[in-house]
Amino acid sequence: MSELKVQLVAADRKVWEGEAASVSARSIDGELGILPGHTPLLGVLVTGDVRIVTGGGSTETVTIDGGFLSVDHDRVVIVADSVDAGSLTTAATA
Repeated sequence: MSELKVQLVAADRKVWEGEAASVSARSIDGELGILPGHTPLLGVLVTGDVRIVTGGGSTETVTIDGGFLSVDHDRVVIVADSVDAGSLTTAATA
């Protein structure tokens, strides 16, 4: 199965980068679930949790304070206004 290439950045730093099986986040239109092969998408995100399920099956969760998400060719980029990355594992942070 193919994987997503995910990059999560805040205004001042790269927060997380790696491969994932899925990504979910809350947009102004509701909850988004992104899997490999998803159609291209650009969405405005609201305050809430972003969940990244890694290829190994672990889940990384961060809280963002708004931003946007883009999906294209199994690449997901999340740009957040601010990120509370306290729950990220050290191995996953870049």
